[in-house]
Amino acid sequence: MAHWGKRIFISALAGLMAIPAGAAEVVHHTEYKVALGIITIARAAFMTRIEDDKTYRVSGDISSAGLADLVTTISAKTSVDGRLRGNRMQADHYLLYYKSGKRARTYDVRYSNGNITSTTVKPPRQPPKNWVNVPASDMRAVLDPISGLIFPADTNVCAQKLPIYDGEMRMDLVLSPSGSKDFTTQGFTGKATVCNVRFVPRSGYKKGRSDIEYLSKSSRMEIWFAKADAANVIAPVFVRIPTQYGPVTITAVKYSAS
Repeated sequence: MAHWGKRIFISALAGLMAIPAGAAEVVHHTEYKVALGIITIARAAFMTRIEDDKTYRVSGDISSAGLADLVTTISAKTSVDGRLRGNRMQADHYLLYYKSGKRARTYDVRYSNGNITSTTVKPPRQPPKNWVNVPASDMRAVLDPISGLIFPADTNVCAQKLPIYDGEMRMDLVLSPSGSKDFTTQGFTGKATVCNVRFVPRSGYKKGRSDIEYLSKSSRMEIWFAKADAANVIAPVFVRIPTQYGPVTITAVKYSAS
């Protein structure tokens, strides 16, 4: 799996676990399984803490598992800090430390009122040929890959276009309705709203990359959203990402507050 693809899966995992809470302090624990076809390739555990002053912090650990470890060991730590504004989460700081084999990289993004104020990548990447630079216009009114997938419970979620920036790539996720399905996991049983997702790369990537072109042309990406009992919000519980190697699925195996 290409470096870009691994980072996207980590961002998707991060987006699954950020569950806002009510007025009182709530700690929300979530766990996920990542599979390529029927084979588990990674596991993740996250904690979301919402304070009484409406600030929040999400932290998580992701690691490869099973047969994936025979190819390369993948691990990541991610966090986002921000504050609740109305019924939405607005990030101030997004951090992702990502390691694949011997290669490691840190993405550090700062926000102000939804706009990117700085991005630091260590070690810095040397842009390859055909690199599509991120223009200033793509850095305004954007969402981080964690808080950007959380909505008030009355939102028509499958009518959204999400402008996501993950520290390197700026992309749009264009959602459209695809009905509902039953979903059961530890801490949740009920109906999930199913959205088809169209992936639109905008900038911050190498033009002509086969994995990016494959996903941008696919019509089989989807996200399932469910209501979190701890708050009046909806968040993802399942993601299906088509790849050239087969479908990758990210499934919540625990979805509960404490």
